[in-house]
Amino acid sequence: TTRPGVWLRMLREVTIFESLFKANKWIWLFGWVFHFALLLAFFRHLRYVVTPNSFLWPIISLELVQTAGKYAGYAMVVGLLGLLGRRIWVDRVRYISSPSDFLMLLLLLGIALTGLGMTFVAHTDIVALKAFVLGLFYISWQPLPANVLLLLHLSLVLALMIVFPFSKLLHAPGVFFSPTRNQVDNPRERRHVAGWTAERTG
Repeated sequence: TTRPGVWLRMLREVTIFESLFKANKWIWLFGWVFHFALLLAFFRHLRYVVTPNSFLWPIISLELVQTAGKYAGYAMVVGLLGLLGRRIWVDRVRYISSPSDFLMLLLLLGIALTGLGMTFVAHTDIVALKAFVLGLFYISWQPLPANVLLLLHLSLVLALMIVFPFSKLLHAPGVFFSPTRNQVDNPRERRHVAGWTAERTG
């Protein structure tokens, strides 16, 4: 009912998925595990674009992030398999699922599995990879390591980036634009009128 209360509600929604927790505990569990593991993997991948003496590392322990991110891939796979299994075995969910829903989960699974493969099976040249990534930023092209898993991993990531704006994955920024979460719950005290409605009636 207050603006600080809205901020707190948004914080809970973004960090612990409060509404999903209230709706379905199993979906919440697998979804939260996947998203938290994805966050750890993101921080682990920062090593390709920042240096150890970067402003980030006094705040975030480099060794801790690398260790946690290294095993976050397993958590990502578990979370994604849980969400995929829900769409396959829960009748009412399978009924409303479209092919794109399955393809998105399989695409994310492919990214996680190829990432795990490079970490624990066929290691890639991290130094050369970092030089390649930094070369993209500095417009100084460097050779990309000739690693099949790396090429597959990067191709899947590029595919994800292409389809992201046109898929249900857009719920990530969309949560901030949900009127039921970003507005103060005071309809009796204040009437909310859409701008286009006011213009037509005026």
